[in-house]
Amino acid sequence: MFNIVKILLVGSGAREHALLRALIAGGDEVVVAPGNVGMNEAAARFPLNVSDGQAIADLAETESVDLVVIGPELPLVNGAADAVRARGIACFGPSAEAALLEGSKAFAKQVMAAAGVPTAMARVCTNQTEVESALDAFGPPFVVKDDGLAGGKGVVVTDDRRIAGEHAAVCLQRHGEAAVVIEEYLDGPEVSLFAITDGVTVVPLQPAQDYKRLGDGDAGPNTGGMGAYSPLPWAPEGLVDDIVARVIQPTIDRMRLDGVPFAGLLYAGLALTSRGLRVVEFNARFGDPETQAVLARLESPLGPLLFAAATGTLAEVAPPRWSNDAAVVVVLAAANYPQAPRLGDEVCGVEQADALVDVAVLHAGTEVADGRLLSAGGRVLTVVGCGANLSDARERAYAALDHITLADSQFRRDIALNKD
Repeated sequence: MFNIVKILLVGSGAREHALLRALIAGGDEVVVAPGNVGMNEAAARFPLNVSDGQAIADLAETESVDLVVIGPELPLVNGAADAVRARGIACFGPSAEAALLEGSKAFAKQVMAAAGVPTAMARVCTNQTEVESALDAFGPPFVVKDDGLAGGKGVVVTDDRRIAGEHAAVCLQRHGEAAVVIEEYLDGPEVSLFAITDGVTVVPLQPAQDYKRLGDGDAGPNTGGMGAYSPLPWAPEGLVDDIVARVIQPTIDRMRLDGVPFAGLLYAGLALTSRGLRVVEFNARFGDPETQAVLARLESPLGPLLFAAATGTLAEVAPPRWSNDAAVVVVLAAANYPQAPRLGDEVCGVEQADALVDVAVLHAGTEVADGRLLSAGGRVLTVVGCGANLSDARERAYAALDHITLADSQFRRDIALNKD
């Protein structure tokens, strides 16, 4: 197996902070662009507009890296992986065409239909008349999804017909064409599963569950994610194998047969409904905050898996090894998140929290000004607690949060509660 010498990690959130920690733990040299202040001591950082694929390729070439790992969805949909590969550099991340699995809900539905993958019934709507007809057909709870990228906040699930129609109208106005998907509501618990693939071979990671709503008890608006945990003690035996067999592998095989091979990270968000397994959504990259929980349990090197996926040699790599410990992730968000996050508030106590045993504080939306750590985004920090079981991990995560202060901050207090 090729010995990776240097990796360029693209992105700036807590997901990338977790990826950086995992790559360094495996012995790889990593540079990040643009990164965040929490990464300063672990890797060299470079300024970068992540939406500019050619800029990413230029930096990879200048830094003579062996592998580029792209964290966020926007550069993937914009073709960053294609630009990097055109320079002869290995890249972990799908092509722009394949990344449409995340970039277009309608495209993903087409692929799933062709592959025979179980998912929610849906209608792709091009105008408000079609929206109203679809809302009538499916009834409440109404599920309305922006067809394109929306930063984790393009989905509304509501019993209020007016709110559903207004969100659909916003989606249509944003894109000016077929841009909104109306789906049936899926009951049952949700599961997130990541799978690394080179377009043929599929290697699943450990499952996780995330929390999309802002408040305890799943109250409030959808967000980019307020917490997660892994493993899932309540999950049925053989769940991962079932998801790979019925969802991941058929999707990867269908994409290859259609001449659009998908190589990178396929994220499947799933519902275990009363009628069986159903796909809620696909993402074309590591999810946030589930990545922070899953990678906290990874014991084997991450770099060789990503490089093998990028070079079509995944079948030659040993499967990942996992700790039996649990990980619980809690997101600390700014005041007024997700609607209009308040920025510039001082964040204190991070060093004390990060120094606790089996705790990691990962940065997402932070910056340093005049020697003070300030909030600079909606999701400010991710606190990861690890322990022998979910209760222990929960206790460590929330104990760490007790050390951190941020004016009018928000975090859920029920992450992984009673899940052992």
